[in-house]
Amino acid sequence: QVQVVESGGGSAQAGGSLRLSCAASGLKYSYSAYCMAWFRQAPGKEREGVAIINTDGSTVYTDSEKGRFIISRDNDKNTLYLQMNSLKPEDTAMYYCAASIASTCSDSWATTSRYNYWGQGTQVTVSS
Repeated sequence: QVQVVESGGGSAQAGGSLRLSCAASGLKYSYSAYCMAWFRQAPGKEREGVAIINTDGSTVYTDSEKGRFIISRDNDKNTLYLQMNSLKPEDTAMYYCAASIASTCSDSWATTSRYNYWGQGTQVTVSS
């Protein structure tokens, strides 16, 4: 049984930092073979891509997160991370971890339908 579990969410002041984690287990293939991404969804809005880390460790970010967020992975621990710095109130959302076995990670990476597995999400709330 596949499990993808996010943790590390919570409340922060604007300008502060949070570190999210996502632990995966029960995957059909080796964790290192999966494209791993973070998405977020604010109330009343569509789920949007935040960042993706490819199987070779290369990363892609949406423009609003560049320079503030850092995505990383530890293949030995089957764990994905998102270091969020300089938080803004508009970062408030439920954050989701997603895994895809796609052959090319970066192509259309922000398209939710390409992901095989999703976590339940962890809430991030940033106050001004």
